[in-house]
Amino acid sequence: MTPFSFRLIATDGKARRGEIAMPRGTVRTPAFMPVGTGGTVKAMYMDQVRALGADIILGNTYHLMLRPGAERVARLGGLHEFARWPWPILTDSGGFQVMSLSNLRKITEKGVTFRSHVDGVVHEMSPERSIEIQGLLDSDIQMQLDECTALPAERPAIEKAMELSLRWAERCKAAFGDQPGKAMFGIVQGGDDTALRERSAAALKDLGLKGYAVGGLAVGEPQAVMLDMLDVVCPILPAERPRYLMGVGTPDDILKSVGRGIDMFDCVMPTRAGRHGLAFTRRGKVNLKNARHADDPRPLDEESDCPAARDYSRAYLHHLVKSGESLAGMLLTWNNLAYYQSLMADIRAAIEAGRFAGRAAEITEGWARGDIPAL
Repeated sequence: MTPFSFRLIATDGKARRGEIAMPRGTVRTPAFMPVGTGGTVKAMYMDQVRALGADIILGNTYHLMLRPGAERVARLGGLHEFARWPWPILTDSGGFQVMSLSNLRKITEKGVTFRSHVDGVVHEMSPERSIEIQGLLDSDIQMQLDECTALPAERPAIEKAMELSLRWAERCKAAFGDQPGKAMFGIVQGGDDTALRERSAAALKDLGLKGYAVGGLAVGEPQAVMLDMLDVVCPILPAERPRYLMGVGTPDDILKSVGRGIDMFDCVMPTRAGRHGLAFTRRGKVNLKNARHADDPRPLDEESDCPAARDYSRAYLHHLVKSGESLAGMLLTWNNLAYYQSLMADIRAAIEAGRFAGRAAEITEGWARGDIPAL
């Protein structure tokens, strides 16, 4: 069995080009992981997701444990077999969704008790149960259970959540045990407090984990705060381990975070935006709801390799969006994920060529110029 491993191929400033090797495949980093919340990347076939260049997708422990149930997925061969995605999968711990979606939740040292948003049934999620569920799903990278505090928040609340998350990380590591082909990542917490972030990162580093995530960002704070926290955390984390910024983000967030040493990203933004009429392109965002597109015969991007971007007119996409057609979300999600994966490939190539800063400036300039004028 291929052991879980990470190697750096090139660095350019703080930007890193690497590879994560696992039995189910290799993940090229920096990597964007499409979000497959309930065993599906919304509005996409898995074959499409793979063809766009995704090496790994994300599954959500909270949603899958509630429906269809982790034990059922295990009986049916695990999430890879269930969803027809034979390549690597990362599962989050469910902690963020417990905190944000569930009502009547109660957090104790033992774990979290919460009421399902699906049917109202009460569940208990301990660090050990989170790892057990992720094991039943048979994911390749599993995340520790943590308490994510929404920002802004008072320092005592942030510190309490950070300390609890550290104790839960130790329990998750013990529950995970030794699995050569898989990994468990710890999650750095500490809100927008520099000292707390430093303490969290240093303590997790001491646990000797196979990978590290930065959590509790992109939860309401300005981008500058997020970047400041990365400037603090990344130098503390071991260079020989992958770094994952959870739930981020916009193309600009990704570009700036790569420049600070982040290797992995996930976000619902490209799929959610696609279902709401918003397209990401090398010229910036295009809102297909706008009437200016109604008579525009041009595609979103005539140079794109993605048929959704290259072969359909803006007028047609506008019509689909305004008519509420399902095809609108399908085509725009396809375009958006294609753009995100193209951006990641561009970033990887730039790092290897030693011109990341210059290429990042060119990409940013393209967004700033904006969409070309309508005919």
